[in-house]
Amino acid sequence: MALTFREAQEEVDAWISSFREGYFPPLLMLARLAEELGELARVLAHRHGKTPKPGEAEGDLAEELGDLLFVLISLANREGVDLEAAFRRVMAKYRARDRSRWTPKDGG
Repeated sequence: MALTFREAQEEVDAWISSFREGYFPPLLMLARLAEELGELARVLAHRHGKTPKPGEAEGDLAEELGDLLFVLISLANREGVDLEAAFRRVMAKYRARDRSRWTPKDGG
């Protein structure tokens, strides 16, 4: 069963809200996003040409994307952003702005 953005936001909120500390402040979350993005970059670099250091694992792409998504959802929750609505708005923007930018596949 697919998970909606709203359900993901509710699940993250329930988990974070179960601790007294609650959400990190926004700038700390931004730092965490940067950290997780760096870990994602390392995995992709290892997959696409960079040789890992001796003893360094390639990394798990799915896990790093999941970590990045968790922090992004946390930031959206902290700031009161409905990711479902934000995603719909941005897709409408891309469809309108970029509809002639790319070459459609045959039959599409």
